[in-house]
Amino acid sequence: MTQVLESTSSVLSKQEIEAFRHDGFHVARGLFTSAEMESVRETFMCQAKDGPVPGLSETRHHSGGEYDASDPLHFYPRMMHPHKHSDKPVGPLSMKYLLDRRVEAVLRALLDEEPVAAQTMFYFKPPGARGQALHQDNFYLRVKPGTCMAAWTAIDDADEGNGGMMCVPGTGEMDIVCPEKADPSKFFTAEYVHPPANKQPRNIRLKSGDVLFFNGSVIHGSSPNTSKDRFRRSFICHYVPMSCVEVSGGYRPLLTFDGRDISKQEAIGGGPCGTLIASTSPH
Repeated sequence: MTQVLESTSSVLSKQEIEAFRHDGFHVARGLFTSAEMESVRETFMCQAKDGPVPGLSETRHHSGGEYDASDPLHFYPRMMHPHKHSDKPVGPLSMKYLLDRRVEAVLRALLDEEPVAAQTMFYFKPPGARGQALHQDNFYLRVKPGTCMAAWTAIDDADEGNGGMMCVPGTGEMDIVCPEKADPSKFFTAEYVHPPANKQPRNIRLKSGDVLFFNGSVIHGSSPNTSKDRFRRSFICHYVPMSCVEVSGGYRPLLTFDGRDISKQEAIGGGPCGTLIASTSPH
């Protein structure tokens, strides 16, 4: 890594950190440049030019079995853990941004401790694609003690028209709850978490290069892409605090920002749904 880690006091203001403590999420505007996002966009689109990539692309809807050929996600399913695929162009690129020092600086300020990298994903979300129902990430990562943190990078501008992100302010301190079943006509994932009666989702409009950070308790999701010609591509990373003891088994290896592999206990026991353990991944 050639970037220099800034002191956390210069990365976020006291007001920004206080807002994060209240809302559970923070947007780092323009964290990445247009040129960087264009490189990411081109690399992943080239990787997906022939459709799903065996061993990298997710090949099933969580809510409906095999993909329907009429579904836009049939050709453009999300890619899971691309940083683990060093033999493909998306592998080294994903690892680079997973361990980017600018992301680390914000994470340290929000977590108030050292972050550890756990996962990458890439979403294409072409026009007409369904959204992802409201959910909580730590239902899947099952970090204890504490919770996980997401860094959701907008590769394209993202808003209500092309299926942008929604977060429910004030849910960052919520317990993880057992989800209800999502509407498969609107969402490609199966789990839905109903927001508390006094809290409503807020649309988070992002420009390419903006990064939305939120903790694993925040209820969030996205609407369908109703645009005619706008992709909503995004690169998502998940992190856990160094102080945690347990993490779900599917998130390995865990990496420090200098690339060291560290170990944590595999999460044991029942989750919020009793003995039902979530096997799918967030976002």
